[in-house]
Amino acid sequence: MARAHTHPRPRPDEEAYRRSASQIGWQVMAVCAALVVIGGGVILAFVFWQTTPSEVAKPVQPGEIEVRLDPGELILATALLATGAIICAGLAARLIARRAVYPLDEAFRLQRRFVADVSHELRTPLAVIDARAQQLSALTPPGDSRHAVLLELRQDARIMAEVIDAMLTTTSGAPHESGTAPLAETIATVARDLSEVAKPYGVTLVAESDDLVVAAPVQAVRRCLVALADNALDHAPAGSVITITGTARGGEAVVTVQDTGDGIQGITPDRVFDRFAQGTQPATARGAARTSRGIGLALVRELCEAHGGTVRVANSRPGGTTFELTLPLADTNGRQ
Repeated sequence: MARAHTHPRPRPDEEAYRRSASQIGWQVMAVCAALVVIGGGVILAFVFWQTTPSEVAKPVQPGEIEVRLDPGELILATALLATGAIICAGLAARLIARRAVYPLDEAFRLQRRFVADVSHELRTPLAVIDARAQQLSALTPPGDSRHAVLLELRQDARIMAEVIDAMLTTTSGAPHESGTAPLAETIATVARDLSEVAKPYGVTLVAESDDLVVAAPVQAVRRCLVALADNALDHAPAGSVITITGTARGGEAVVTVQDTGDGIQGITPDRVFDRFAQGTQPATARGAARTSRGIGLALVRELCEAHGGTVRVANSRPGGTTFELTLPLADTNGRQ
């Protein structure tokens, strides 16, 4: 029995490139059509204006050549010529557009391959870390307080594995997973985990949230909050407090991450979410020791938009910066 051959479905970005090339072709075709119609109309108007009854009735002089044009045939010939020119211009524009966007397509293809390779290579070390943490937990005497630390270590490894799976899903072009997340619990977990990182720098994280459920997976919400809180930690001076607050506003959950640093410097607040955008290096101990690549906040915006949310800089001044993240509330909030 013969098997039917199925062609792989193009990735969303490839479809986007094709649509862009087609749109450019149609736009150029429309411009050419407008120019041809205007030009042809002017020419026809001039020809008919010159073809006055007096000149038509004028006898042919010796040595002159009389050329008679039928108005219907002239209009038909002009329309056919204009149609051919418009079609040729549209096809040429589409071909040129596809060649123009091909380097971008190739660059994104290499980027996807790199992310996929890195993500795949990280899976094995994470599995080894989880296995060794499990072995260490088995060797730890019962009732030892280190069991809780080992449990958190295994949970961190699991979270990293989920992030890697999300990266692989993104590079494959598959749509983002749907789900819900308890906002208060997620905020509390992020604050607790990053408190261990902030403790050596004398920074405290405080979590405050209403009991809400957002329409986004826990892993996506956590990634957004970790990136925002980690950015705040870079700018937070010793002895300060970072506050993560979650409240409801209409049909949305609003999460604010506020620090008391020097504010955004060296770049306008509306550009901090651009990929590879970087401001002035923070003067704090942690911020000065790290090299920013301008990727974390760009990923936050992409994740928020993928799940119907937004993120913005609510305010930024020498007394601190406040980021505001909004996500749609899940339907379960109305039944609580």
